[in-house]
Amino acid sequence: MPKRHNRKKELQKEIAKQRIQRLFLLAEHYALNGRLKLSDRYVFLARKISMKYLVPVPNQFKRRFCKHCYSYLLPSVTCRTRIHKGRIVTYCNNCKRYMRMPLQNRLVK
Repeated sequence: MPKRHNRKKELQKEIAKQRIQRLFLLAEHYALNGRLKLSDRYVFLARKISMKYLVPVPNQFKRRFCKHCYSYLLPSVTCRTRIHKGRIVTYCNNCKRYMRMPLQNRLVK
């Protein structure tokens, strides 16, 4: 019996990953069209799905929303992005807070 439950859980996690990806793509689409409230709602729903099914938000989408107010970040519209002392500094125009992420140095050999 546990195997059947495990398969069901894996299927639910796979569906959750697909939904999260779809919601972030919709958030990007509506943010580019100027509907920022709707894009923020899609980010909120994606995070809820992520927490409910214990699925991490994919790396490609982690930097696309504010870690403090969870609004969708669209450069030069809802956020300001700078490079300072080896870090990428993103300033959210909505909550007025900074997020700092290390800049990865890759040496070419």
